[in-house]
Amino acid sequence: MKLIDTHCHINTIIKKNFDTPLPDNFIELAQPIIQQAHSAGVTKIINVGTSLPESLNCVQLAKAFSKCYATLGIHPNDVKSGWQEELETFKKLLEDSSNKIVGIGEIGLDYHYPDFNKNLQYDAFKGQIELALEYNLPIVIHTRDAQQEVLDVLEQYKGNKLRGIIHCFSEDQAFADRAIALNFVLGIGGTLTYPKNKILRTLFGSIALESVVLETDAPFLPPQIIRGKPNSPAQIKTIAEFLAALRNQPIAAIAEQTTKNAEKLFGI
Repeated sequence: MKLIDTHCHINTIIKKNFDTPLPDNFIELAQPIIQQAHSAGVTKIINVGTSLPESLNCVQLAKAFSKCYATLGIHPNDVKSGWQEELETFKKLLEDSSNKIVGIGEIGLDYHYPDFNKNLQYDAFKGQIELALEYNLPIVIHTRDAQQEVLDVLEQYKGNKLRGIIHCFSEDQAFADRAIALNFVLGIGGTLTYPKNKILRTLFGSIALESVVLETDAPFLPPQIIRGKPNSPAQIKTIAEFLAALRNQPIAAIAEQTTKNAEKLFGI
């Protein structure tokens, strides 16, 4: 059985502060996390960038570990006025195939916190979508309290071979249908196991498995069985087992299709 964690932040797990370089002993710190995941059937891990410093950390992990890959992205809550210059650095990284960069993300819109800058987020979102199109890469979308606006942006690029993941999917069936029609798959993780998420379980209990990929968002959003503790990529197996029970399917079927989906999307 092969599983893939399509959204992880090992770079965040192994250090205390955001937007700082990996420690000198990062290989020693990351190795047991990756080995534990491998023992649980997780054969590939995509570490997802949220800023320029963290994207650089993701690349460093990808180069150090055969099972790891990287994405580059500026999270909507981390967009600053100099984001265009940061994208120029991304372009330099994308020119080197040894960096194992397989996507642009996580990018999107987040209107949850009161001090958000809508115009800045919007411009950076579109700029990063265009970067992904330039390099023929999928995007990893973060959306919070901005569902309609995100779909409206994606509609603008319809027919441009744009593709990707709606990360940590938490929207309704109508959103899912539109996203899938726009060539996106839905990323699901620990939130599926939370008792309050009955609507989410109904959706993932019936949606075509060809439109689903698994993710942990580790160290965030742990499954219910370890709620309150840091998440890890090994928990992909827990999520796959929960989804299999929900759909009354063998876990092998869940693993096979979601892995196929991820490998096709990211070219890995």
